[in-house]
Amino acid sequence: MIITDTHTHLYSEQFDEDRDQVIQRALAVGVSRFFIPAIDSTYTDAMYSLEASYPNHMFLMTGLHPTHVKKNYLKELTHIEDQLKVRKFVAIGEIGIDLYWDNSNLKLQQEVFRTQIQLAKQYDLPVVIHCRDAFDEVFHVLEQEKGSDLFGIFHCFTGNLDQALKAISYNMKLGIGGVTTFKNGGIDRFLNKISLEHVVLETDSPYLSPVPFRGKRNESSYILNVLEKLSELYKTSTEKIASITTENSKSIFKR
Repeated sequence: MIITDTHTHLYSEQFDEDRDQVIQRALAVGVSRFFIPAIDSTYTDAMYSLEASYPNHMFLMTGLHPTHVKKNYLKELTHIEDQLKVRKFVAIGEIGIDLYWDNSNLKLQQEVFRTQIQLAKQYDLPVVIHCRDAFDEVFHVLEQEKGSDLFGIFHCFTGNLDQALKAISYNMKLGIGGVTTFKNGGIDRFLNKISLEHVVLETDSPYLSPVPFRGKRNESSYILNVLEKLSELYKTSTEKIASITTENSKSIFKR
């Protein structure tokens, strides 16, 4: 059984003490494909090092996370463009809008989001979208940019059924992780109304650990708990869900 974690920050400082052990635990349970989203340029070297250590398992994205859209955003965007010119990435991500921490720079977040979507189109890459307290604002940008050249993943999807269907209408897969195991997460109430062809698995580790690890550091091996929850919701085997969601990830990332 091949399992794909479409979103894990394995380069995070939270793994500095035991990164290799974390990766080996994941590999041991069948998680062999790790897609690594960017945050900002300060993590680039750590991402490259991770890829060099596990070249057959790690697939890198480039992008500027919305919570890291600061005064130096133009320098960060230039860094992304420079990287795209010299090497290949599997996606532009994670990008989007986050109004949970700061809603004072919405227009700037939208501008940076749009710019990175256009970069993704230029390089024929998917986007991996971060959306927190900002569904309407994200959809506003996607509506302006929609087309056959816009596709990707709505990472850590936490919306309702209508929002899920709207995201799918923009050629987005839904990134499903630990939230689906939460008692009040809400996703479990409607997810089985969404065809598995629109779903990919993720952990967002070290964040959003599934039950029974909620509140602790997340890691890719815990994706098994998400897989088991989806098996329960869709009333099908974990092997089938792993297979379908891995094929979905390949259709998005071309890897």
